[in-house]
Amino acid sequence: MGKYGILGRRYFRKHNAAGTRTHNLHTFPTGSTEILRHLRFRDYLIAPPQAAQVYSQLKQQLAAAHPTDIDAYMDGKDSFIKTLERQALAWGRLETFSS
Repeated sequence: MGKYGILGRRYFRKHNAAGTRTHNLHTFPTGSTEILRHLRFRDYLIAPPQAAQVYSQLKQQLAAAHPTDIDAYMDGKDSFIKTLERQALAWGRLETFSS
């Protein structure tokens, strides 16, 4: 799927025989700042379970509200993701200093 909106990224999806997406893969050049952002976001969703729960609920609500409009679904997640990214990056810096 090419860079899919992020400079330097290569984005891949895999679907099963029924057409259900089973995998997402993001690759970046070595040293890309986007790697850190993505990994911090992932790690933050794992660390405090409530963050993942809230994000999951938002995605379910948006999927129900916009079953055929991926742009509206993505737009609905945008501000939440940006807020969570800021929290994740700040949290990641704290984790680095406390390790």
